[in-house]
Amino acid sequence: MIKIGLFCAAGMSTSMLVEKMKAVASERGIEAEIAAYPESEMETYVDNIDVALLGPQVKYLLSKGKQICEPKGVPIDVINTVDYGMMNGAKVLDHSLKLVNK
Repeated sequence: MIKIGLFCAAGMSTSMLVEKMKAVASERGIEAEIAAYPESEMETYVDNIDVALLGPQVKYLLSKGKQICEPKGVPIDVINTVDYGMMNGAKVLDHSLKLVNK
């Protein structure tokens, strides 16, 4: 089971992407718990996720996110802008899996 947290400005804009990622994970037989949260709550959820992804609109928070996630061993990165805009759940899921398996 992989737990993926997507963080954006308010946790709302990533909900559609979360649903697409869940559908792809299900199609592939990957057990995944995927949820969207406001970036302001990253410290609250970091202990319950395996990987954190930031929405492109909050990419400026990557260094702050690294300070929160890296000490806990949670990889963090920014979602590719094109993949986010196209709501490409497959590519974002693949990116999450690569981050966890580094």
